[in-house]
Amino acid sequence: MAKDHGTQIKNDDTYEALRDEGYSKEKSARIANAQANSEQTPSKDGGKGMKYENRTKDELYEKAKEVGIEGRSNMSKEQLIKALRNH
Repeated sequence: MAKDHGTQIKNDDTYEALRDEGYSKEKSARIANAQANSEQTPSKDGGKGMKYENRTKDELYEKAKEVGIEGRSNMSKEQLIKALRNH
């Protein structure tokens, strides 16, 4: 049985499974809550966006800025990719 994570997490089982797979707390919460919301239909296989490795450093920087990654201005392309994946 999943631990009760309070009112912030709408689907505790999904949240814990995602955390076990290595997802961040924030991403796990977003996915778990979206799955519990009948108005949202998150894809299990993820989006069809371009791979981070195929993007320019400037594109990665803009994405990092959009999601609020701290220290992005000093990061290399590889560091931006890692930060975005772990966000």
